Amino acid sequence: MSAGGQFGGARGLKPQPPEKGVFPLDHFGECKQHMAAYMACLKEHGSQSEPCRELSKTYLQCRMERNLMAKQDLEELGFREGSNEREQPTSSTETDEKKRTGFIGGLSSVKR
Repeated sequence: MSAGGQFGGARGLKPQPPEKGVFPLDHFGECKQHMAAYMACLKEHGSQSEPCRELSKTYLQCRMERNLMAKQDLEELGFREGSNEREQPTSSTETDEKKRTGFIGGLSSVKR
């Protein structure tokens, strides 16, 4: 018999919920209109999320206001005040250079 218990779970250990990623469902449809607008935007833009950032922000705010997810600063979720877009390379030459030399996301911000 394995040490994991009958169906693979360890006996006596209490499961711990994940930090993020799982939150209560919107059973009453309180934020459904925000979700529908965001999903329509994604469909319209071929699943590109950048053009729909403002809609995703309002959806997350709706969920936080109704306690459907933990309240958190929107900057921690990737939304900066006064800017709707993330920093992008300034030119196609810079993008081409990154492709040619091999770019690893996050390393460009590390000071050497």
